Amino acid sequence: MQFETQPKPFWHPLWAGIALGFVLLLTFLITGHGLGATGFTTRVTAWLASGMPAFMGEQSYLGPIAEEGIFSAWITWQVIGVALGAVFSAWLAHRIRFQIDGQKTLGTPRRLITAFAGGLLAGLGARIAAGCTSGMGLSGAATLSLAGFTFLITFFAAGLLVSRLVRGVR
Repeated sequence: MQFETQPKPFWHPLWAGIALGFVLLLTFLITGHGLGATGFTTRVTAWLASGMPAFMGEQSYLGPIAEEGIFSAWITWQVIGVALGAVFSAWLAHRIRFQIDGQKTLGTPRRLITAFAGGLLAGLGARIAAGCTSGMGLSGAATLSLAGFTFLITFFAAGLLVSRLVRGVR
């Protein structure tokens, strides 16, 4: 896909952070919840599993979620809004393009498999922790939660450690 005009520059991190803070504040005021995403994937899983009665018959965790329906939760509408907003914003900034990022040496198939496996591990970790990085990091820290700050510090420390191990200490 070729651009007819040059892509607009990215926002300055300070202004992007301030805007994100206002979005988070509005989300708290309008919905009574912070930002998050993994609750949506749980709802999608429950909705898909509801088509398998033998499986759902023994589910005390997914059963009540499936009964509520996928579109009855605020988080579904939040995720839909984020996705549509991201596409609209990219379109306005002339930044819509389809590409696979990552190391050229890894190759496209291995890069996709690695990204998919990483996403599965992150999703599993988020369900075990009962929340995702955006929920714990953004919403937790915004409410001055000790758990939110503990999570952020641990998350970044683990990220630095793992990147050193994966890329080698330099």
